[in-house]
Amino acid sequence: MEKLYEGKAKILYPEGENLRVYFKDEATAFNAQKRGLIPGKGVVNNKVSAFLFRHLEAHGVKTHFLKELSDREMLVRRVEILPLEVILRYRAAGSFARRYGVEEGTPLQAPLVEFSLKNDALGDPLICENAILALGLAEEGELERVKATALRVGELLRGFFAQRGLDLWDFKLEFGRYGGEILLADEISPDTMRLRKDGEPLDKDRFRRDLGGVEEAYQEVLRRVLGG
Repeated sequence: MEKLYEGKAKILYPEGENLRVYFKDEATAFNAQKRGLIPGKGVVNNKVSAFLFRHLEAHGVKTHFLKELSDREMLVRRVEILPLEVILRYRAAGSFARRYGVEEGTPLQAPLVEFSLKNDALGDPLICENAILALGLAEEGELERVKATALRVGELLRGFFAQRGLDLWDFKLEFGRYGGEILLADEISPDTMRLRKDGEPLDKDRFRRDLGGVEEAYQEVLRRVLGG
């Protein structure tokens, strides 16, 4: 099957009016400056994303997800992706902690929604809402919808993971236009979240920081998501 697009973590194939998404085992960090392989990562990310998309849909969040096709593949609606990454933070971590000189893990007084421009060549820089509107990257109503949905997703995911003994520190989302609506798109997986168990990372931070046990951490997240 001819590829429509290949990114750092996924390959997209046309499937009629929809898309077939194949999840890879390749891992990248620091804007692809660090590369590696996490055996089984594609299976974990596909299964975790599918489960969480279904969970969110059951609670009224509209997503691009249609169904799982295999251990590594899902079928999704073909949306027009907004050129934005939406980050929702509950604790200081990663670039946020470094940017403001805050200790890693410091709780924030309120959930914080940040936006970055989805542009690898520029290093996915932070972008403010006024700049988004001025550049025509999204309309004001779309941006409000994105923020409201991100906060709702965060509320649902935090509760979901808390029931499974995990603390959700932050996560990244992407959204797309489809039939006049804004849908949650991309993936929700250990690649796109910071999850902690008793303070220890069970996410891509283990790969970023050379902590070891990356494959085991991803499998643990899958076990807890599927097993409850």
